[in-house]
Amino acid sequence: MKKNTMQTLVSYFAQQNFLPSDVADAVDEMKVELAKNEAKAQANRDLYAAAHDAVMATLSDKPMTVAELWEAMKDKAPEGMTKSKVQYALRELWAADVVKIEGKVNEYKRA
Repeated sequence: MKKNTMQTLVSYFAQQNFLPSDVADAVDEMKVELAKNEAKAQANRDLYAAAHDAVMATLSDKPMTVAELWEAMKDKAPEGMTKSKVQYALRELWAADVVKIEGKVNEYKRA
């Protein structure tokens, strides 16, 4: 079930005066699942925030591939950070902080 659907159902059922016990149990399970997913999302946000400074400190005006960047900064990366996550962050989260140089293998440098 999609997050938005669960949130809508939980909100709807929260406005009801009487719920059968099995429906109330299902709503409680959805609340637990939503809380678990939010905790996971927050942990990912925290991981990317912690990695940002290490990545930006490693990038320079000289273009680097993600593999080169990772090799240069992996010892400074927070636990749980991977080369793939750095690539995702450069493309999706930190696009305004970097210049992407398109090529057979993309390269990045500081903006």
